[in-house]
Amino acid sequence: MWISVLVWLSSAILPFSIFYIVGFGLLAKRPVFDDFLAGAAKGMKTTAEIFPTLAALLISVRILRVSGFLDFLGMMLKAPAMVLHIPQELVPVALFRLVSNSAATGLMLDIFKEHGPDSPLGVMASLLLSSTETVFYCLSVYFGSIGIRKSRYTLPGALIATIVGIGVSIWLGNL
Repeated sequence: MWISVLVWLSSAILPFSIFYIVGFGLLAKRPVFDDFLAGAAKGMKTTAEIFPTLAALLISVRILRVSGFLDFLGMMLKAPAMVLHIPQELVPVALFRLVSNSAATGLMLDIFKEHGPDSPLGVMASLLLSSTETVFYCLSVYFGSIGIRKSRYTLPGALIATIVGIGVSIWLGNL
């Protein structure tokens, strides 16, 4: 019963939100369509401003993956990962998760193909992607879009949260 209610709610929330926003704008006597166009123009301007940063980030991730540097880094981190009881297959996923969600998802899908999604390693990879964030992507895109150059405590805090997320995902995956 609850599942059918949740399915109905999830399919009704987007149309409800649109009607609510348009209705509220009309009641407030706002030019809703003009506001929409102004917002779309501002969004396009923001996209044009962050595109170079985003392109550089995506190209660098692809270069690292194709060049074999990821495999090299995984081999270099094998000993510390074993000491910390981190499976070697998760090291590249955790590293790429800091930069690119799509690259980390691709690596997770490789783990699924090799070990299965219900294996302990597959569960750990799923939990890792669910409990961590693309730190460097968010810092470069979001901070770059509004012109923040100094992140102060954001990077250390985000990295600490990522380390905790990795640890908890491994701990929960071993249960």
